Parts: sequence; structure tokens; C-alpha cells
Amino acid sequence: MSDLRDLYQEVILEHNNKPRNFRVLADANRKQEGFNPLCGDRIQLYLRVENGQIKDIGFQGSGCAISKASASLMTSTVKGKSEAEAVEIFEKVHGMLAGQTEHCGDLESMGRLGALSGVCEFPARVKCASLAWHTLKSALENKDGVTSTE
Repeated sequence: MSDLRDLYQEVILEHNNKPRNFRVLADANRKQEGFNPLCGDRIQLYLRVENGQIKDIGFQGSGCAISKASASLMTSTVKGKSEAEAVEIFEKVHGMLAGQTEHCGDLESMGRLGALSGVCEFPARVKCASLAWHTLKSALENKDGVTSTE
């Protein structure tokens, strides 16, 4: 298990240092801002959704390593997926971050997203990891206003 934790830590550091899709998406047709008042993480999420599919996605913002890595992992995972698939992935990740055992049982099936699994051991960091995901869900639901982790 120690080797797996080391791998997950490497994935978090890699995605923090070189975040994927860290850019403004000029042709976005959905935008959503997210804010974590607990530690000050902010994200602006940009999506181009066509015929129910996430054709492209990008993000900008500032925050801790977990917040940025989570956004990077999220954008890499949902790009090219349908909105319904993205919501399913959100539910699995949300459950995993909350420590719900049915979502933590087979972390290998979560792929690189499994790197976020250790966050549930640090309750203060769960909101950091979930900010991007809640912001995505709000964007897919076309919600107005800022998405908050509070």
C-alpha cells in the first residue's frame, strides 16, 4: 500500500506542477466560477459542450496543490465524455473523497483519479479536492453564480 500512496503523491505533484488544460477556453459556451472560502482556492472553469458532449475544457485559478491537481485530473478525465458520463464520474469521485466505501473499494478502476483517494483522511482538504468537481457539476447544470464549497 505504501507504493500505491507514493505513486498517488507523485500524480498529485505532477498535476500541480504541470496542470493539464490550464488555460482560458476562448470558444467556451459554459463558464463557472468556484470558490473555497476555507482556504481561498478559486477556479474559473471553461467548457465547450456540443450535443451533450464535453468537446473541450480548461481552467484557470489559484489554490493549493490538491486543488490544482484535482482540477487538472478532472479536466483530463472528462474531456471527450458525455455530460451524463461526467456526472457519473463526479458521483464516484465525490463518494471517494467523502470516504464512502462503495467508491473506495476498487481504486484501480478509478485510474489516475485514485490519486485523490487519500484526501478523505484529511477532512480539511476534502473541499480543496472537490472544488473543481462541484464547479463542473454546476457548469453542466448551467447554474448561475459562484459555486462554493460551503
